[in-house]
Amino acid sequence: MKNTSRRNFLRTTLAAASGAMLVSPAWAANAAKKSPFKISLAEWSFHKALFANEMTNLEFPVITRELGIEGVEYVNQFFKDKAKDEKYLAELKKIAKNEGVENVLIMCDGEGMVGHPEKEERIKTVENHKKWIDAAKFLGCHSIRVNAGSRGSYEEQQKLAADGLRMLCEYGDTKGINVIVENHGGLSSNGEWLSGVMKMVDHKRVGTLPDFGNFIIDRQTGEEFDRYKGVEMLMPYAKGVSAKSHDFDAEGNETHSDYFRLMKIVNEAGYKGFVGIEYEGSQLPEKEGVIATKKLLEKVFASLA
Repeated sequence: MKNTSRRNFLRTTLAAASGAMLVSPAWAANAAKKSPFKISLAEWSFHKALFANEMTNLEFPVITRELGIEGVEYVNQFFKDKAKDEKYLAELKKIAKNEGVENVLIMCDGEGMVGHPEKEERIKTVENHKKWIDAAKFLGCHSIRVNAGSRGSYEEQQKLAADGLRMLCEYGDTKGINVIVENHGGLSSNGEWLSGVMKMVDHKRVGTLPDFGNFIIDRQTGEEFDRYKGVEMLMPYAKGVSAKSHDFDAEGNETHSDYFRLMKIVNEAGYKGFVGIEYEGSQLPEKEGVIATKKLLEKVFASLA
């Protein structure tokens, strides 16, 4: 994509952010500042723009700050060949620092099955993730997010996933980096199954990243775990929270998830820290979807404060 297209994208993003700030209720923004929560932005929210080369991973912290958001959650797919590139990571760290945004975590995909039935493959997966733990340490993140994929029966998959996660946590502990699991399809989207895995791992570095919208266990059959029960079950282990959004009604509320109810669960669990926006809708363009989610979170934070 030509530089002019990228500049246009950045310019329109900034304009949209400025417009959103003008219409945001002042009371919500001010009251939200008193809450124990801060807002971060999952890079996947801009996956269409990133895949289309309308923006780059290095520009992600800049756009995050322009949108008035305090933290960034990277996705390894958008700098997958840079995990060991210290020059690149130093530049990314410098940009984030200059923009005044905090590097929160790296979401890791495509590095193997943590709960693979074969021990050698689980070890290989652990080795594949080590470079991302190192990168997270360099950038100043607190965690990497992994997937607890496996095969076999319910109980077998729990044991296999727990084994792989424990090995990964042991390495993460040497770097001071947490290994957190998102409900991300398959049995990981079953809150009871994933909370059971957390108990099996029993390591201070392991945790969850409860996602408001990722409780579909089987897309073909439509099997789904209740999102409110799921978030409640995963919050005792949470080291992050993902505010998934798709569509909004006329009042600005997410039509699939009751954010007020979900954040009440998060708040009552005693969680403090970043709540990450992850917009995946199609009705609104990406930047407008992020802005709409941010406005909703600020309204919810204000009600809790």
